[in-house]
Amino acid sequence: QVQLVESGGGLVQPGGSLRLSCTASGETLDHYAIGWFRQAPGKEREAVSCISGKTTTTYYEDSAKGRFTVSRDKTKNTVYLQMNSLRPEDTAVYYCGSDLGKSPWDCDYYSDPPYFGFWGQGTQVTVSS
Repeated sequence: QVQLVESGGGLVQPGGSLRLSCTASGETLDHYAIGWFRQAPGKEREAVSCISGKTTTTYYEDSAKGRFTVSRDKTKNTVYLQMNSLRPEDTAVYYCGSDLGKSPWDCDYYSDPPYFGFWGQGTQVTVSS
């Protein structure tokens, strides 16, 4: 079973930056849509961003636009989420997810992707002074 693995979380002050990484063992992520999601305590999981596996298109939720950047490094089989200007409300466990090519939908419905069947264990991001 392919497992996605997130890393890079931590404690950061408001206004600071973190870069999250998503990689996989036993699978090349190059051509798969990879979504970033987060879940804060007591709240439902919400989408943050998605990078297409078919094109270079990236997608962002309003909460992430202008502050977060998703990118892919094929040489490292890794997808990144660069997060700048972090706010306390960004505090959450961040997950990456994908369908690993099992569906035709790419990032089309990433805001609520029932077809994303592969998930990481999450990495905690805490924004606090």
